[in-house]
Amino acid sequence: MVGRATRPRGSGAARRPGPLRGHADRIVHTSEYLLFLTKLLASRKLAAVAATLIFLTTAGAGIGYATLVKDVTLTVDGEVTDVRGMHATVADVLASEDIEIGEHDVVQPAPTTEVRDGQNVVVRYGRELKVNVDGEVTAYWTTATTLDAAIRDLGLRVEGAELSASRSQTLGREGLALRVIMPKDVTLTADGEKTEITSTERTVAAMLREAGVALGDDDIVTPELGTVITPGLAVTVKRVKIEEKTEAVAVPFTTVEEKSSDLYKGQTKTKTEGVKGSKDVTTEYTYTDGKVTKEKVLSEKVTKKPTSRVVLVGTKERPAAPAPSSSGSSSSSSSSSSSAGNTSGAGINLANAAMWDRIAQCESGGRWNINTGNGYYGGLQFNYNTWLSVGGDDFAPRADLASRAEQITVANRLYAQRGLQPWGCAHAA
Repeated sequence: MVGRATRPRGSGAARRPGPLRGHADRIVHTSEYLLFLTKLLASRKLAAVAATLIFLTTAGAGIGYATLVKDVTLTVDGEVTDVRGMHATVADVLASEDIEIGEHDVVQPAPTTEVRDGQNVVVRYGRELKVNVDGEVTAYWTTATTLDAAIRDLGLRVEGAELSASRSQTLGREGLALRVIMPKDVTLTADGEKTEITSTERTVAAMLREAGVALGDDDIVTPELGTVITPGLAVTVKRVKIEEKTEAVAVPFTTVEEKSSDLYKGQTKTKTEGVKGSKDVTTEYTYTDGKVTKEKVLSEKVTKKPTSRVVLVGTKERPAAPAPSSSGSSSSSSSSSSSAGNTSGAGINLANAAMWDRIAQCESGGRWNINTGNGYYGGLQFNYNTWLSVGGDDFAPRADLASRAEQITVANRLYAQRGLQPWGCAHAA
C-alpha cells in the first residue's frame, strides 16, 4: 500500500502526505474491470481463460507498482521524514508534503532532479538577518538555524562586540533583527586623570557607568550624557561643588570734612580717627575641579557700624611774608649754612637730603604725597603720632600733606633724637 513513514528530528509536526495519482489508480481500475469480466463468463472454459487472464493481469500490475513506488528521505531544516510514493521528481516529493519553496530557500538536489529509490532530499529555509552595526543596517539571507552559525556562515566580524541577542539563539523562519555595538577607543578625563579605555556601550552615560565613574548632581559632562559613542571620542567630567560660607568682612569708614578757622588755608588736621565696622557676609561659592569659578552673595548683616573720620580743613588766611632785606638775606644764608643740623623751630633743614631721598625710594617708591590708608604717610612713612611728636604740625597735620623739604626737615629732627632706628629702610641710607 502506498504511504510514508516519519522519523521526526526536532520539534516540528509530521507533514500530511499528498494523494497518490497516476499508474496506481489505473492498476486498481484494471483489476476491478477484470473481476467484472469473470462474473460475466458462464462457461467453465471461459471461466478458466478468464481466471488465467486475471492472474496474469494482476501479477503484471503488482510488478509495475513495485517499480514505480520509491522511498525518499526528506530533511527539512534538520527534521527528517521518510516519504513513500510514486514521485517522478524532487518537486513531486515536495508537493506531496505541501512544501513551498521561496527564492531564498535551498533544495538539494534541485527540484527538477529525477527521484531514485532511497533518494535523500534536503530543504533549508532562508531566514532574513538584519544586522545593525553602530547605526548602519545591512540585510542578509541565511539558511543557518542559529545566530552563531549565521555569523560564521556570513563571515561577520563581531569580535569583542556587544550583541543584542545570544549567539546560541535559534533563528526561526521569521528571521531576526540584530544590533551590534563594536568596541571603540575613548579618552576619559575625570578627577585629574586622563585614561584611554575601550567600550562597547552605546552612550556616554552607559560608558561612564561601565568605567565606574559616579556623577554628582552638579557635575558637568562634556559631551552630554546622551551622546552616542564614536571612535576617538574625548569625554571630560568636571567635578562641581557648591558651598555656602559666612565670613566677617570689614566695613570701610567714610571721611567727613569740617571747616576750621584755626587752620590756615591748605592745612588739614584729623579731628577724629576713622574706625572700620564689620559685617557678616554669606556667600555661595561654586568650585569646579577644586577652583572657585563663581561667587554669589546671598546675604549681608552689619554687626558693627563704622565710625567716620573727621578732618578739619583750614579757612584762615595766611599772613603776608615780610620782604627780605639784602643784609637779611646774606645773614639768613649764612645762618642756614652754619646750622645744617638745626632740629628746632619751623625753618627748613635739608641736611642729608640725598640720604633721605634713598630711604624714601625704599619706603614709598619716592612718592612724597603717598597715603595708602595703612597709618603711615608721606615719602618717609611717618605715622601720625611720630610726625606730631617732632613738630611736623609746624608744616601740616600729616606727612603726606607736607612738601618734600618739610618732610626732610622733620626727619632730621627725629634723626637727631633716635638716629635711623625708626625706619625699616635704614639700610638704604
